Amino acid sequence: MKKIEGFLTVEEVASALKLHPYTIRRLCREGKIPCFKFGGQWRFRKGEIENWSKNKKG
Repeated sequence: MKKIEGFLTVEEVASALKLHPYTIRRLCREGKIPCFKFGGQWRFRKGEIENWSKNKKG
C-alpha cells in the first residue's frame, strides 16, 4: 500500500510562503506552482512546495 503524503491547503501554503491566498490561487491557475484540484479545491504536496520554494528563492 502506498504511503499517504502530507497535503496542504491554499491557506496553509499562503501562510508558509507569506503570501495572500488569492496570490496562491492565481499561481495555481497560471500553472506556476505545483498543485492539483481535489473536490474542487486546490491541494499541494508538501514536498513539492518545499522544493518549489527553495528553487524560487535561490
